[in-house]
Amino acid sequence: MPAIVLVGAQWGDEGKGKATDLLGGRENNGVDYVVRYQGGNNAGHTVVIGDQTYALHLLPSGILSPAVTPVIGNGVVIDPAVLINEIDGLRARGIDCERLLISANAHLIMPHHKALDKVTERYLGKARIGTTGRGIGPAYGDKVARMGIRVQDLLDPGILEQKLELALREKNQVLTKVYNRRPIEVGRVVDEYVGYAARLRPYVADTSLVLNTALDNDRVVLLEGGQGNLLDLDHGTYPFVTSSSPTAGGACAGSGIPPTRISRVIGILKAYTTRVGSGPFPTELLGEQGQWLRTAGGEYGTTTGRDRRCGWFDAVIARHAARINGITDFFLTKLDVLSGLERVPVCVAYEIDGMRHDEMPMTQTEFHHARPVLEYLDGWQDDISKATSFADLPPNAQAYVRALEEIAGARISAIGVGSGRDQTLQLHSLI
Repeated sequence: MPAIVLVGAQWGDEGKGKATDLLGGRENNGVDYVVRYQGGNNAGHTVVIGDQTYALHLLPSGILSPAVTPVIGNGVVIDPAVLINEIDGLRARGIDCERLLISANAHLIMPHHKALDKVTERYLGKARIGTTGRGIGPAYGDKVARMGIRVQDLLDPGILEQKLELALREKNQVLTKVYNRRPIEVGRVVDEYVGYAARLRPYVADTSLVLNTALDNDRVVLLEGGQGNLLDLDHGTYPFVTSSSPTAGGACAGSGIPPTRISRVIGILKAYTTRVGSGPFPTELLGEQGQWLRTAGGEYGTTTGRDRRCGWFDAVIARHAARINGITDFFLTKLDVLSGLERVPVCVAYEIDGMRHDEMPMTQTEFHHARPVLEYLDGWQDDISKATSFADLPPNAQAYVRALEEIAGARISAIGVGSGRDQTLQLHSLI
């Protein structure tokens, strides 16, 4: 059975949790495994089931579906305290977390990662990247530098202490002599993290082996990325990106599943565009319209609570996502937010120094100077949140969807018309 990848096709926050929950929650027609393959607790998914809202940060969205095995893959960086609190929070609400599997090869966020993330971001001042300060970037940096500490190291206190002592020789020098901060004590951290080991040990597994065996046994595996295409370390708006690869290619490295097993890539697109943090944003609305979109769409970060920057739909970045990820299907979310507009602007290209660009410009400098080329589509006044099929949508809403499909580079197979689990119109099968 092939695997399916779910990616954010903009800057993240597109509604991937809703899509994952939809696919994983269908009786007898859903996925068997949902895998988070990159990122840390700097990303979050919001899932609404009935009158209950769940904010997930490290746990895969499949944790809410009893028939699904949720997996945290090797490409994720884990803050164990955050993960344990999240597990305990769901248990208190009656959600069973015993099915969870955690890769032994996933890296851990340590106290020195969080300390360095905060002080370096403050030190950058106006040039700051806009990180969440949760230690994700420094943890990935140590992973690349081969100084990381992994989940499996929790199972051997001697190895944990040895690796931590080596890491803190350098990190404490930086914290004390460069940033005038207190050093971090090895013993205190070892004691804290050995305590986490007792809680997490039952979940630790060779998840690459588990997932490949599941595929061999005709199980459906859904690979769920955090953030979005334009926050990818290689293909995003560098340096205003995350420290991992949310793209479909990153799904293979972050889960241990070979690319030959992937048959479908679903890109999640908002009916408009948002981003969090610093960096260029060609369609951004800075005035009343931007605030209207923010309020109407509830555009505040699931994990951070930060206001999201808002703008009109950008077909250039949608086409970029389709190309980089090999997107076969788009899932369009939050179409209902646009109800009530007389006309709906859509960015179809960029103007840069008097030249039209239909594709993403090659350089960061060009992208910073990009101005949107807008086309205007007729809006609709009807409340579409109770629609149960595409035919229920007003003609202008249908025309808007078809226009986006034509300019985005792949078919739109599902449409979100509200935050609820049942507020999704399915045009084509996603499995």
